[in-house]
Amino acid sequence: MTNTALITGASAGIGTEFARYHASLGGDLVIAARRKTTLTALKKELESTHGVKVHVITTDLGKPGGAKSLYDAVKKAGIRIDILINNAGFGEQGLHTDHDLSRELGMIDLNVKSLVELSHSFARDMIAQGGGKILNVGSTAGMMPGPNQAVYFATKAYVNSYSQAIDEELRDKGITCTVLVPGYVETEFAAVAGLEGVPMTKNGATASSVAKVGYDGMLKGKLVVFNELKLNIALNYIIPFLPRRIVLRMMRKMQSK
Repeated sequence: MTNTALITGASAGIGTEFARYHASLGGDLVIAARRKTTLTALKKELESTHGVKVHVITTDLGKPGGAKSLYDAVKKAGIRIDILINNAGFGEQGLHTDHDLSRELGMIDLNVKSLVELSHSFARDMIAQGGGKILNVGSTAGMMPGPNQAVYFATKAYVNSYSQAIDEELRDKGITCTVLVPGYVETEFAAVAGLEGVPMTKNGATASSVAKVGYDGMLKGKLVVFNELKLNIALNYIIPFLPRRIVLRMMRKMQSK
């Protein structure tokens, strides 16, 4: 049986660490992102260090047809995908009405639409293969509304809900879907989102630790995986019982400069 993982957003952060961890366990890879140079360097690193086979596919999943082009490239290459890790995504700090609408819609396209399209396509293949695993990178952001990142928080709420629902649908077909729900992680995310210097982006976890927790949880078939116990407690047993206005003000303050 093969053990090949497809990882999106593999050129940096958690995506790169997923690839390194999977390769360290002896698994082959398809790594996808926009930055070919970075992906090629990662391919060389993983193949030389772990003796695995790594395929590079460059694509922009936020563009129309991006997810289909990735799926078609995998099928054309004749690669069987046993693990799908939907990691690609981005956020942006500030008032929703101050942002360019096309960028906000592009965030939905990448964070939600491409994830759904890839999950749908590869889950069908996994059914035919007799099993498989999906790991979707959600966020603690998906557990509440997020003023100053309204669209990003909403996309992650979708990912959290969607992932749990399809796990229930697919589990009796030999497929599990795990959603990883990390807090802030030290990656390039903050710089891209304009979140540097806000209270939320202090004392983040390392990308490698988060990737390992999420991957191990996926292997065990867990439904929801938090990278820290305190986040699990806060988001499931404290924040849901606070007045909604208090939560909104708290989140706005945490994301304000």
